[in-house]
Amino acid sequence: MAQWHIVRIPFWIQWLTRHWLVWKIPADKKVLFLTFDDGPNAEVTPKVLHLLKSYNAKATFFMVGENVLKFADTYQQVIEDGHSVGHHCFNHLPFFKTNPKSYFRNVLKGNSALQSPLFRPPHGQIGWKAMKLLSKKYKIMMWTVMSYDFDKSLSADRCAKNVISKAKAGDIIVFHDSLKAQDRMVIALEKTLIHFSKLGYEFHAIEVPSSRHDL
Repeated sequence: MAQWHIVRIPFWIQWLTRHWLVWKIPADKKVLFLTFDDGPNAEVTPKVLHLLKSYNAKATFFMVGENVLKFADTYQQVIEDGHSVGHHCFNHLPFFKTNPKSYFRNVLKGNSALQSPLFRPPHGQIGWKAMKLLSKKYKIMMWTVMSYDFDKSLSADRCAKNVISKAKAGDIIVFHDSLKAQDRMVIALEKTLIHFSKLGYEFHAIEVPSSRHDL
């Protein structure tokens, strides 16, 4: 049975949560913000870095804390290549299946691995209270367009089309530098880079704030 995919986040969701969550970045020129979740991975992330460098593109990597510790050299290469990093919990915990105290501890532990005020909740799951609380400490980065490269039922061409058909200037786009997604991601990413480069787009990393207020 085919799954229903929300490729582009509806405007009303963005509007309702605009005070706490960042869904896109205002842009007065052709700029897109590529993001990669669930890494770093010593096999997959270098492939992403190679492609980005080939198209003079910068991106933002939302990293799982335990992967940062496991693949420290790969993490360092992301930094040296001039990309931004945010964190994605220490163990990629789903909010709605995790005790709140355990979840918050995991968020803090994830941040301790790489020290970034940018945070993206795993699976995009976050409750109202958590959203309001965590936004005091972190800039919570969501997305405008999801490639769905993690879905094994989709082809790489379908994932590329998800992005190419929906993305507009200022949009935040999600790919995954994970083993699960790599077969679709690598192809879809290159198609995305080719398509939008031909249209005169630039690919920027999300600017990392110097700090956020403490909780």
